[in-house]
Amino acid sequence: LQGIFVLGLPYALLHSGYSGLLLIVLAAALCCYTGKILIACLYEENEDGQLIRVRDTYEDIANACCKKLSPSLGGIVVNVTQVVELIMTCILYLVVSGNLLSHSFPHLPVTEKTWSVIAFVTLLPCIFIRTLKIVSRLSQLCSLVHFVIIFVVITYCLTQMHQWSWAKFRLSLEFENFLVSVGVIIFSYTSQIFLPTLEGNMKNPGEFRCMLNWTHFFACILKTTFALTAFLTWGEKTKEVITDNLPSFLETLVNLCLLTKALLSYPLPFFAATEIVYSCIFNDNHSNYRSPLLALTVRGSFLLLTLLMAMFTPHFALLMGLSGSVTGAAMTFLLPSLFHLKLQWQKLSFLEKCVDISVFILGFLCSLAGIVCSIKRLLEVFG
Repeated sequence: LQGIFVLGLPYALLHSGYSGLLLIVLAAALCCYTGKILIACLYEENEDGQLIRVRDTYEDIANACCKKLSPSLGGIVVNVTQVVELIMTCILYLVVSGNLLSHSFPHLPVTEKTWSVIAFVTLLPCIFIRTLKIVSRLSQLCSLVHFVIIFVVITYCLTQMHQWSWAKFRLSLEFENFLVSVGVIIFSYTSQIFLPTLEGNMKNPGEFRCMLNWTHFFACILKTTFALTAFLTWGEKTKEVITDNLPSFLETLVNLCLLTKALLSYPLPFFAATEIVYSCIFNDNHSNYRSPLLALTVRGSFLLLTLLMAMFTPHFALLMGLSGSVTGAAMTFLLPSLFHLKLQWQKLSFLEKCVDISVFILGFLCSLAGIVCSIKRLLEVFG
């Protein structure tokens, strides 16, 4: 899910300087921590002091925290936030697909928005996806293409080492640009939506914490290396989508690979969003839930929504920053720390409580500031 958004990290470094490198590392550590405490909220101790998994989803955790106010209030908030984030992710895939096609075939008299519509047409078969098995196979192909792209870009950057200069990093920052960069970096790590399901399907759930440590460690190394080498290569000329900086003989090839990855990545958030909507609307009414006509209608509506949003908000980095500020910060920092404090207050040490409160405050401030600055930037672009 997060692979395509690594393309915005060099652009984030352009506006955050040395602090951007620290933010990439800090975001990895904080996201790893909030992932662990989110999974901890799925468990309770039994009479023998053993941890038992009593909840299955993010929604279950939210409902447990808000049961005194309303049995389903927390779940509604979480589901709405999840759907918004997933739909925003789908929109970004369409936006970047249009951008990639536009730069791959610059001589054709076709606008970027028209290219987005063409990409949308290729995604119409998504309305027929009914099982996660198909989505998982597409995701495996995405992973392969992702590593090929990263390898090609980094290899080219290494051939330009003679041009590198640390003087390209800014010491003075514009506060608004910096906050947009924070949103971009946060969004590149968001995966908490999928963690409860992932942990529940592991053969050995006891290895989850170790898995989370290693995956975030390697993700941090990869993202830091990619962002740093790309920024050192192009400096002030770094563009919103880093592939736009590549020479023409590589740009078209990499852009087509990225296009393939974006289109293959789209079904995962799309499928997850529609499944959430189904479960919210129909609950246990399986006859309606599996109605072919109703399923096609819901999926078709979601597809059309993503296209319309992609047509009117075509700025990749700014939209990604807004998404990270709104839903990414909430699902990654605010809700996990809040739920952990609520459900396990009596068991937490003073230090753990301080860490959770600090993460919540940090997430709230970043989210609020990022929302204001991202919206302002978008209004300026359209103004």
